Amino acid sequence: MKCLVFISWVLVSCLRTHAEVFTSIGQMTDLLYTEKELVQSLRDYIKAEESKLAAVKSWANKLDALTRVSTSDPEGYLAHPVNAYKLMKRLNTEWSELESLVLQNPSDGFISNMSVHRQYFPDEEDQTGAAKALMRLQDTYQLDSEAFSKGMLPGVHSNAVLTVDDCFDMGKTAYNDADYYHAVLWFQQALKQLDDGEEAAVSKADILDYLSYSVYQMGDLPRAIELTRRLVAIDPNHQRAGGNLRYFEQLLMKQLKESNQDYQPPSEEPIQLGTYTRPKDHLPERETYEALCRGEGLQLTEARRSRLFCRYHDGKRSPRLLLKPIKEEDEWDSPHIVRYLNILSDQEIEKIKELAKPRLARATVRDPKTGVLTTAPYRVSKSAWLEGEDDPVIDRVNQRIQDITGLTVETAELLQVMYKKRLCFIIGTSTVSLFAGKNLSGFE
Repeated sequence: MKCLVFISWVLVSCLRTHAEVFTSIGQMTDLLYTEKELVQSLRDYIKAEESKLAAVKSWANKLDALTRVSTSDPEGYLAHPVNAYKLMKRLNTEWSELESLVLQNPSDGFISNMSVHRQYFPDEEDQTGAAKALMRLQDTYQLDSEAFSKGMLPGVHSNAVLTVDDCFDMGKTAYNDADYYHAVLWFQQALKQLDDGEEAAVSKADILDYLSYSVYQMGDLPRAIELTRRLVAIDPNHQRAGGNLRYFEQLLMKQLKESNQDYQPPSEEPIQLGTYTRPKDHLPERETYEALCRGEGLQLTEARRSRLFCRYHDGKRSPRLLLKPIKEEDEWDSPHIVRYLNILSDQEIEKIKELAKPRLARATVRDPKTGVLTTAPYRVSKSAWLEGEDDPVIDRVNQRIQDITGLTVETAELLQVMYKKRLCFIIGTSTVSLFAGKNLSGFE
């Protein structure tokens, strides 16, 4: 009998030396400790600089008082042989020592520490990937940019906020990817926070420049014209604003003439989630699984729910489960989906994570044209495969799965530690031949 069984945990983990840090949390946890170490190194550098500066200030204060006395009566001062000797000593020895002190560079230790850790730093791809991950969350849970910028996420209580510059950078990430839908949302949020008085490095003119063009790309010419006029009012000499404004106005007049419509001023309502329609993408199931994430999927009727039960499961009288059966809950009636509780101990989970972490690799998809496995921007997860011989814990977990399901892991995939949704089927028109009919099982 051919069976397929796999086990997975939602484990966002990460660590690599070049990129894709954004794809998981395991390695980003390491980056937090790296950053903490760098902060301590920076404080040590500041302390050394302050100590050096204090010594230089002390020397300057001493010499300042001394030179006031010596220059008030040079001949009288040098008439004293001790003063003459000390002048020679200061200029020959002590000023050289001061020069050496000034030339000391306390930053060497900090720079050296930075160089050691820099190989593990995220790069531009990681920052872009993290920004796109936020946008996926924004789409999935239908969150407006303002909620995100204030850290108000469902089920999360945090004071993490996004500044004007953060929002602008989010917008630029989308803009550079020709994703004008998200670009508009984030540039608008940056503009709102700037209008509310928040300080920022980016200028209002720059935000309006990007926002107006992104709105134009979304097909909203009246609003693009209004935003460009605001830009011209702020910066009459802007190199693109005047030309863009004339082009937008001419294009709008042409469209109105061709459609025989009157000009309608842009809405006074600010741009927000729902103002524009999100473009369709190449993932036909995207809207479905996003709705499921929001709890908007198909719901069981009360009659069907009444037929769901909890029970103790002994794996059809498996010797290892007779005295300690597993807690089993019905989750769905057809197809029959059950939940097993307390399958793994905290110690086993930590051990599995420990074993998987160094093996995590970016998940791939099969290119429909070439058939070659490659990475995809919409699949940013990492996963790792573990065998029973890797550690007794894995062997024990595999045996437990066999006892519970009655299936054998000898013909199954390896235990997989992964993140993100797993589709237990192939999307497309391909025919999959399974030796055991319905015996395609997933243990997650």
